[in-house]
Amino acid sequence: MSLISEFKEFAMRGNVVDLAVGVIIGAAFGKIVSSLVNDIIMPPIGWVLGGVNFSDLAIALDDAGKVVIKYGAFAQTIVDFLIIAMAIFLMVKAINKVKKPVEAPPSGPTQEELLTQIRDILKNK
Repeated sequence: MSLISEFKEFAMRGNVVDLAVGVIIGAAFGKIVSSLVNDIIMPPIGWVLGGVNFSDLAIALDDAGKVVIKYGAFAQTIVDFLIIAMAIFLMVKAINKVKKPVEAPPSGPTQEELLTQIRDILKNK
């Protein structure tokens, strides 16, 4: 089998396509959550804390201010993560609630019981 045909077979599997769709939707969802945090959640929090803009919070490690630790941006990223994690948790919880439990197939007689029945039928003939 050629490399191209193997790749085509791999790429067309349902799992790979589902994964690709999930990654694309996840990236778009991440942008929405980042906008929610940066544009809606953090400005009121900064206002309550005295007009602080979290994206500007940083510690300069040198006098020129070229080397800085941006802890405000890090705080926004943590809030992003927490919102995404909560949304995914709620989505998985809802999907699990909707999913029907897999029912076990009806159990039939065991092999020994079948052999006993066959023996009894043959005995009665």
